[in-house]
Amino acid sequence: MYSHSGYDREALANVYEAYKSGKELTRGDSTITMQTAKNLFLWPGRSVLRKVFEFLITPQIELLWPKHRIMAVYLNIVELGPGIYGAEAAAQAFFNKPAAKLTGREAALLAAVLPNPRRWSAGAPTNYIERRALTIAKRIRQLGPLLACVQPG
Repeated sequence: MYSHSGYDREALANVYEAYKSGKELTRGDSTITMQTAKNLFLWPGRSVLRKVFEFLITPQIELLWPKHRIMAVYLNIVELGPGIYGAEAAAQAFFNKPAAKLTGREAALLAAVLPNPRRWSAGAPTNYIERRALTIAKRIRQLGPLLACVQPG
């Protein structure tokens, strides 16, 4: 079985070092579980206090929910455009269809706008977003059976 603690320890060390040196937190270096904790239970914005709470909530989510549940909740609450929350709403807004009917390219475009869906749009992708989507689609194909851990069943 696949496992992951819910943390990227190297990324968290980078955040801690930036904090210690007085640098502004420009990115959170969060895993999907950490982003789920933030989006579901905490407030937006970057702060050390929010990061501490995120760090404390993450193991509880990892303990109580299987990976496919974490992914389902994340995909239902993540912001994918200004005021557009969840994959279903984004699929309707950008592609006029339910999320279940998205093509691989369309799903990759939604993923490509993360982590800045207010700057980029899956419905009007820039060349940069198109390239990111191609890379994401390629990596999904390469993962193949490893994706089973985030699928129900």
